[in-house]
Order: sequence, then structure tokens, then C-alpha cells
Amino acid sequence: MRQPVELGQKPLTREDVHAVARHGAKVEITAAAREAVAAARAHVERLATEERPTYGVSTGFGALAVRHIPPDRRAALQRSLVRSHAAGAGPEVEREVVRALVLLRLRTLATGHTGVRPSTVETMAAVLNAGITPVVHEHGSLGCSGDLAPLSAAALALIGEGMVRDAGGDLLPAAEALAAAGIEPVQLAEKEGLALINGTDGMLGMLLLAITDLRELLDLADLTAAMSVEALLGTDRVFAADLQALRPHPGQAVSAARMTALLAGSEIVASHRGPDCTRVQDAYSLRCSPQVHGAARDTVAHAETVADRELASAVDNPVVLADGRVESNGNFHGAPLAHVLDFLAIPVADVASMAERRTDRMLDVARSHGLPPFLAHDPGVDSGHMIAQYTQAAIVSELKRLAVPASVDSIPSSAMQEDHVSMGWSAARKLRRSVDGLRTVLSIELLTAARALDLRAPLKPAPATAAVVALLREHVAGPGPDRHLAPEIAAAEKLVRTGAILEATR
Repeated sequence: MRQPVELGQKPLTREDVHAVARHGAKVEITAAAREAVAAARAHVERLATEERPTYGVSTGFGALAVRHIPPDRRAALQRSLVRSHAAGAGPEVEREVVRALVLLRLRTLATGHTGVRPSTVETMAAVLNAGITPVVHEHGSLGCSGDLAPLSAAALALIGEGMVRDAGGDLLPAAEALAAAGIEPVQLAEKEGLALINGTDGMLGMLLLAITDLRELLDLADLTAAMSVEALLGTDRVFAADLQALRPHPGQAVSAARMTALLAGSEIVASHRGPDCTRVQDAYSLRCSPQVHGAARDTVAHAETVADRELASAVDNPVVLADGRVESNGNFHGAPLAHVLDFLAIPVADVASMAERRTDRMLDVARSHGLPPFLAHDPGVDSGHMIAQYTQAAIVSELKRLAVPASVDSIPSSAMQEDHVSMGWSAARKLRRSVDGLRTVLSIELLTAARALDLRAPLKPAPATAAVVALLREHVAGPGPDRHLAPEIAAAEKLVRTGAILEATR
């Protein structure tokens, strides 16, 4: 049984977020966190009794911060804030994203810098552990003042309003789901509504999930590139460690070493190593794979640095400091996340573009070095993988559009109080689509390269690539007359998504 993820002063890890968001791990508030939350709450309650207004405690919000709110209206203030800010629209956001968002907001609350009550923290943990997932909509966050609309939808569920999905995925009113789980809705007190919604947790959650996916997909890209090199009678000599060391980018060295290992022992590669081979250099899409994949790896490494810093942060406005001060700040601005989310979309498009070029090369009789046109069984009668490459091309074209940065845009809001915003949520949403597109493009290259390797018989591929072909053949038939190709692409993508393909190489 998976151990609960502890929330307290210690930063969460990327693995913690993945475990809760995707695999349903439970969370547990530490005793130290409860003490820190209680201490911060005492400061907020002291300020609530003072005549001097404190933002978020005894004032309105945003452009309405100039209004002092009397004590008997402050609970209504916090409740109204959550209701009015839960103004999202469009399709539902994925369950794993919402769970990540709730977890990361809860993590910040547990640091003791937001001023919420301990009971609110415990209730939020109970909702997460019960598998209750608030309905959060696609559109509504500008990535500044935090992910306001998405986090407000989550906070709305906490007070027993709005719609949620239960642990089984059924849609029902939040009040019913909480009652079924034995959870009392929160009655918001001073500062609590603001603390629940004023963070960059949606952006960060999507970044963390994308990093996990991209680490696996870049390993897959090394594999599919190696299979294509092998199928196209390319050389592995260009991946030698001493050549890579001349340009010491760490990601490049990793990709080259992986491709060398994947091709080790290949009869196909060995068959054209002799003096009779007249080919001097392979095409860029083969020879330069480590350089492109490696640059993508280094970009992911930079994204990991940003993500780890964010995981060590307490994002709220205002924040409660250790000396009891409650201070306004600008840490809710999503720029650090928005920039890196946009950055990642660029190498995703580039890696996919290179994979599509390798696939096209295997299908073109003028460049495939002896393979049949389009890898067809009976060219002319059969079209082989011709249209699979069209699918890749369509996705790659979309990925190029998704690589256009969202964070260079800004639309002022809140009567010009919030006059510069990050658009980081939009950057995160398009990165998720980009990651999905890359997975499909690489799955098609995998299918095509496996078919090409079969057609190189009786020469045998390397043990690692042969194991991948063997696994694929348990789900997709080998070369033969044309078949319905869409289910085969889906089967390959499923093997990729589950990690079975990469596991086969080990």
C-alpha cells in the first residue's frame, strides 16, 4: 500500500505530486504543520480585531481593496469572493490536473504562511483523500493573482457548493459528495477565501506532470530514432562518446549513449560497416538525433529547476510572516512558470518534427535504401504507412502552432489594478496538448520503424530493438496487406503510455 504524502515544512517532491495526482495517494498533515498553521491563524485573528485595515482580512480585493469591511460582513466577503471568482468556462479540466492543483494549494496552506485555520487545512486534505475532484473549467485563469478561477472552483467545493466528481467519476453536487464522505463543508473565516484561491498551483501542477511525461518521451525518442537509424542502414559511429564530448552538453551525451546502447549487437548495423559501404554521412534527422533530443533534455532539466523552486515556495497574497506581519507581495505572478511552460513547447515541436522526417525517409523509396515504397506489401494496391505519415505531419504542424508563446501576451484586468498578467495557465494547457501530440508522433515512428526492421530480415536487429518489435507484435501484426491502421496506432500509443515499450528495452 502506498505511503501517505506528508504535508508540512518540508517541500514536496515531483514524485509526491505524481503519486497523488495520478495514482490516488493520500496526504497527511504533519504535527509541525498544524502548529505553524495555528500560529499564523492567531496573527490573522489579532489583525482582524484592529481598526487599521489589513488587505485580505478586513478589506475588499483587487481594485476594491480600498473598501474597509466591517466584522459582521467578513464571512460573507470570503464566501462572495469564492463564488464570484469561480467564473470558469469551457470543458472540464482533467482529473489529474485538478488533484495536482488541490494538492499544491494544500501544501502552501500547510506551510503556515497563509493564515487559514487548521480545521480548513484538515478538511481540504479529507476532500483530496476521499477522491472528490472539483469540476474546474478550461478557461478563466490569466496566470496572475494566481490561477483564480480554477482555484475558486476547488474552493467552492470545499464550502459545499458547485459540482464535483466522486471517486468513481460520477458527477454530483459538492454538498452531496461531502455528505457521503462524512465531511462537513467549511464555513470560511477572515482571509481564508483569499488564501484558497491566490496561488499558481494549476500552472505548477501541469508543469510537474509534463516534466514526468517528457522525461519518458525523450527516452522513447532515443529508442525510435535508434530503430530508424537501424532500419535505414545508418551508422552508430557518430554517437561515440568521444565525439559527443567535443560538445559537452549533458543531455546530448545521455541521448547518444542511449542510442549507442540500443544499437549494440545489431546485425543490420554491422552489415554495412565494411569498406564496400559508399555512404559517408547519414541525413541530419538520423545523425543529429542526440543533439536535438539532448537539447530537449537540457530544457527539461531547466524546467525541473524552476519546478523545484516553486515546490519550495509559499505563494499567497498577503502572506503571514514569522514575526506576525501580514504583508502584500507579488509572488503570485506566474511569469517564472509561464516562461518555462512556453519554453518546453519549443523542443517538443522540434523533437516531433525530426521524428516525422525519419518516418518519411523510411517510406520514400528514393531514400530508404532498399525498402519497398511506403513499406507496402504490394505497392500500388497497398499504401502501407503512407497516411500514417500524413497524421504525423498534421500533428507536427499543430505542435508548431502550439510552440508560439502565450506569455508574451497580457490583457489588463480588475480595472487596471492587475495591469500585467502572465497567461501561464494558457501556456500550461497548450503544453499538455503538445505532450500528447509528441506521444502520437513517436508512436507512429515506432510502428513504422518496427515494420521496416521486419523487412530487413533475415538480418536481425539489436537485442534491445528486437525486444521492442517482439512486444509490438503481440498487439500489432507484422508486414502484410493493408489493414485498418488507426487501431494499430492506438495500440502502439497505449504501449507507450503504460511504459511497456521502454521496459522492453531494459
